[in-house]
Amino acid sequence: MSHERLEHHEAEATDRAMFGFWLYLMTDLLMFAILFGVYAVLHGNAIGGEEGRHLFSLPLALTETLLLLTSSFTCGLGMIAARLGKKKQVLTWFGVTFVLGLAFLLLEIDEFVKLIDEGQTPQLNAFMSSFFTLLGTHGLHITIGLLWIAATLGYIMKRGLNHHMVRKLAMLSLFWHFLDIVWIFIFTIVYMGAFV
Repeated sequence: MSHERLEHHEAEATDRAMFGFWLYLMTDLLMFAILFGVYAVLHGNAIGGEEGRHLFSLPLALTETLLLLTSSFTCGLGMIAARLGKKKQVLTWFGVTFVLGLAFLLLEIDEFVKLIDEGQTPQLNAFMSSFFTLLGTHGLHITIGLLWIAATLGYIMKRGLNHHMVRKLAMLSLFWHFLDIVWIFIFTIVYMGAFV
């Protein structure tokens, strides 16, 4: 196979992979849209428990938001470094992204634990069930993203940065930015909405 045909074949494979990944993101978007719809319908049904304004901490939610938005910025810097072939910078920026994402996840878990300790469990009422489902699904995606970042950084440390890895980093970056956008909606609808 000639060099030009090989490059064409690789470009087609990259296009197919990116198209498939965009399809995956669209199905995830649909799932989150349904979860937001369910929350919108059920958030007023807090029978047997407290309403969101009595449960949620806006400073905590704002801290989580700042952590996730900053992680999106460092992820973007990591992608710029990847496209320039700067392995050390890729490891640094995606490492910072991992730490920020982990801090976000730990704060979210701490919030869940405190709510459950106060008796505000998913089984209490429709409001808490929809809250835990929506935020838990987002938290699960963050966990998957963190595992993906860790595995990718391990691969880059061991085998270096190549064309295929830059493509995989681009997909990882899209996934991470998508989760940040979902969180902005969670912050606006769930947390800020509770105080309106």
